[in-house]
Amino acid sequence: MLRPEALAHPLTPVLRQVRADSCPERLNFHCHTICSDGSFHPEQLAAEALAIGLEHLAVTDHHALAAHGAIASAFEAHRRRGEPAPVLWRGVEISCLLEGCLVHVLGLGFAEEHPSLHPYLQGTSVVGPALRAEAVVAAIQAAAGLALLAHPARYRLPHQRLIAAAADLGFDGAEVWYDYAMRPRWQPTELVCEAIAADLEQRGLLMSCGTDTHGLVLHGR
Repeated sequence: MLRPEALAHPLTPVLRQVRADSCPERLNFHCHTICSDGSFHPEQLAAEALAIGLEHLAVTDHHALAAHGAIASAFEAHRRRGEPAPVLWRGVEISCLLEGCLVHVLGLGFAEEHPSLHPYLQGTSVVGPALRAEAVVAAIQAAAGLALLAHPARYRLPHQRLIAAAADLGFDGAEVWYDYAMRPRWQPTELVCEAIAADLEQRGLLMSCGTDTHGLVLHGR
C-alpha cells in the first residue's frame, strides 16, 4: 500500500490515470537529454513535447537535473503567450542495487535542491552503501518525491521478484507501460506490461509510463 505522503503527493492523481494508451501522446515520465545519455538538447525536447501536445512530462536524465530549468523556461514562455504547455515534473533516473541486481529507479516530483538527493545528481552513479535501493528510495522520498522502479522486465532477475522486493522496501510503484521491443514508434509490450500492471494493482502501488527516449523523437526510444 502507498505511504500517506505518496497518497497526498500532487503527482499521484495523475499516475492514477495512467493507462496503456496514455503514452506517448498524453503522459511521458521517462526520457533523456544530452545532460545524460540522450540526443535531445533540452530546448529541442521541450519543442517536441509542445508539438505532441503532452499534458504531463518528466525528464529523467541519469543522475542529472540540468535539463529541467531550460525546459521549464520554454514551457513558461509558451504559457505567457496564452498557449498550453505540459505540466513539468522534476525527474531523475538513479542506478542502485536491488536483490543484488543493478536496476534503475525513477525519482519523480521531488523538491528542488533537496540535500538528500545531492549525491545522486552528480552525473554518475554512487558507490558504497548509498548504492543500495533502500538508500536511493529514502533519498527520493526525503525530498518529497515518488520512487518508482524503472522498466522492471529489463533486468537479469524476473520482474515478479524485483517488484516484490521493491514493495518490501517502500517503493511507491513502478514503470508499467513500456516498449520492451524498442520499436521505432512506441508501443507497450502487452503481455509483460499487463502482468506488471496486475502485480502493481494488487499491491496498491502507482503505475507510470514513458518512452525512455534517447534519440530525437519523443514517439520512440
